[in-house]
Amino acid sequence: MSDHNSAGTADDSTPVVRWGILGTGFIAGLQTRDLIDHGSLVQAVGSRNLASARDFAARYNVPSSHGSYEDLVADPDVDVVYISTPHPFHHENALLALNAGKHVLIEKPFAMNARQAGEIVELAGSMGLIALEAMWTRYLPHMARIRELIRSGALGDVRTVIADHNQNLPKDPLHRINNPALGGGALLDLGIYPVSFAFDVFGAPVAIRAAASMTGTGVDRQTAMIFEYGDGQQAVLHSALDTAGPNRAAVIGTEGRIEVQSVWYEPSPFMRYDADGNVVEQFDEPVTGRGMQFQAREMERLIGAHALANDILPPQQSVQVMEAMDEVRRQIGLAYDSD
Repeated sequence: MSDHNSAGTADDSTPVVRWGILGTGFIAGLQTRDLIDHGSLVQAVGSRNLASARDFAARYNVPSSHGSYEDLVADPDVDVVYISTPHPFHHENALLALNAGKHVLIEKPFAMNARQAGEIVELAGSMGLIALEAMWTRYLPHMARIRELIRSGALGDVRTVIADHNQNLPKDPLHRINNPALGGGALLDLGIYPVSFAFDVFGAPVAIRAAASMTGTGVDRQTAMIFEYGDGQQAVLHSALDTAGPNRAAVIGTEGRIEVQSVWYEPSPFMRYDADGNVVEQFDEPVTGRGMQFQAREMERLIGAHALANDILPPQQSVQVMEAMDEVRRQIGLAYDSD
């Protein structure tokens, strides 16, 4: 079942990218609000329950609502589908949308494991469609500036990345974060951020060392990771689901360092120091909304350019990130049904 109204047309020849929102949970609302508030067109929303889709559509003034994911991806007025469901469903939902001819922006983690991620990327490539991981941090202004500074040599030889993502989340054993059937645990939900940041700076590691403490439900309560690289660089990463942490990050080089304030994976200020500890830059660029509009804008740019990948987070790196997460899980003894 669906409620449907026609999309408007642009005033000029510039194609308008029309978004469909798959899922109606908390993160879907955040992305939809940032899309609408920054000029993007949200055309449709789909839920497994039509009443939920209608409620979401009314809340955000979305023209079309669908009572199934199948109806959403079949909507001819949708160009790209934002997949906001919990990560155990990303693979299934992404393949559904891609097979319907839609580009996909997939919430992180991209999938449950590298096998699933590879299947998504392979299908997208074979159909000439974009499969972009919604690692929104990569597209924030402070991260763009950090990459610029690293490339320029302002930090000298970058040797170390340190980042944590620790939160005090619900203790209910049935809650998604604690439920292995729903991909629970600190690593996939929270650790994906520092892992992706390490990839942003250094690329794929040559070796990984990991240790974890587990919950009574069998998922990782906290996980510590060291990623090692070919020229001796290291990334020291940590995630935990039941303790609130500083949630800061640092990039350390021979000629200086960057310290990103809490919360580093959200729009955040940072300080850059020279090798003597003097402050040489204070970055603090205001961002409206949550900041999820930047990843959406990049997706729209890729669609307009008929490009399947960018340099910021190419699909193959999303697969490599999942390969690293798979290795961490192997070392800490965390398995899921999807494996």
